[in-house]
Amino acid sequence: MGPRRAGCEHGAVTAGHPRIRTFHARHGRVTTSMRAALAEIGPRHDLGRRDRSRPLVLEVGCGHGSAALAFAAAHPDTDVLAADVHTPGIAHLLLALDADPRPNVFVARADALDLLDHELGPGSLAGVHVFFPDPWPKARHHKRRFIRRDVVDLLADRLVPGGHLLVATDIEDYARHARDVLDAHPEFGGGPGERPAWRPTDGYEDRGIGEGRTITELAYVRR
Repeated sequence: MGPRRAGCEHGAVTAGHPRIRTFHARHGRVTTSMRAALAEIGPRHDLGRRDRSRPLVLEVGCGHGSAALAFAAAHPDTDVLAADVHTPGIAHLLLALDADPRPNVFVARADALDLLDHELGPGSLAGVHVFFPDPWPKARHHKRRFIRRDVVDLLADRLVPGGHLLVATDIEDYARHARDVLDAHPEFGGGPGERPAWRPTDGYEDRGIGEGRTITELAYVRR
């Protein structure tokens, strides 16, 4: 696994925005089958194809998409937009969808902040999931963390009242930081929560547990 990320597309990586980037630039080998998945399977799961009358949840930094697929299976009446900037992960997710179709999964290879700024309007989201984002551990990089005041302001605008925000991290400092930001925000209420039963334990969660770290689950609701 490479560096963590908190970003994703609406067909291709979208134009930049004035916000501070929240993800590491990552480069991975893109195979012929991955390119074919993006070109042939990707359009079937483009956000523009969804029924906007259905609730939509955004997963930020979806990786290979295992959590998004699990959420979709457990919540067939809700759509999920799985977003990430990493092409191999997005291609892997599309190939999984080709093998086991899930009509309520939509896929974006783009920065999640671009999607929130330019593709997702006010009150368009029923939920946002931020699982194991890049912790940006150095103090001078804390401004790049996804959970920060300007991004939380944006999430408050995009979530419907009663919409949920789930955050999971195995980094204690990030958990404290996220709680400080969210507890201070007037539009959110919540705190430590339960681990979602539907979420698989693969990837960063398994690795964090294996290295002796505690998983912190945060659950907030848009007031």
